[in-house]
Amino acid sequence: MAYWLMKSEPEAFGIDDLKKRGIEPWSGVRNYQARNYMRDQMHDGDLTFLYHSNCNLPGIYGIMEVVGKPYPDPTQYDHKSPYFDAKAKKEEPRWQMVDVKYSRHLRRPILLAELRAQSELLKGMLLLAPGSRLSVQPVSTAHWNHILMLEAR
Repeated sequence: MAYWLMKSEPEAFGIDDLKKRGIEPWSGVRNYQARNYMRDQMHDGDLTFLYHSNCNLPGIYGIMEVVGKPYPDPTQYDHKSPYFDAKAKKEEPRWQMVDVKYSRHLRRPILLAELRAQSELLKGMLLLAPGSRLSVQPVSTAHWNHILMLEAR
C-alpha cells in the first residue's frame, strides 16, 4: 500500500462532499506529473489525505481510499467540460483518473501552518517544498504516520 495527498478546493469538492457521495471519480487532473502518479503508481487500497487548498484554512481534512484501477478521464472528451482537451483521443487518452472512497474525517484538520511548523520532521514532503503546487503527490510512510500522530494532539 502507498500513501498520497490529493488537493481540492473545498468549495468545488471537499471532504463533506465525499462523505455524502461515498465514492467519487477524481477527475480533472491536468498536470502530467500528477497524472503519472495516478496512472503508474496508484493502486486499489492506497490511502490518501484530502487536502483543502485555496481556502482560508488550507490543510488536511480527511482520508480517502483509492478504489479500483486508474482509467481514462471522460472529461477530456467532453466539449462542455472545463477539462476538455482537444488533443485527447479515445484510442490514446492523455488524462487518467481514479475513484476515491470516503474513509473518514480527521478528528481535527491539520492545517498548513502546523505542517510547516513541523518542517524538520516532515523534511522532503512535497507539499512543503517551495513552489509546490502538485494536486496529487506521494506521501512517505513516515510522513503519513507523523501527520496521523499530529491529529491526536
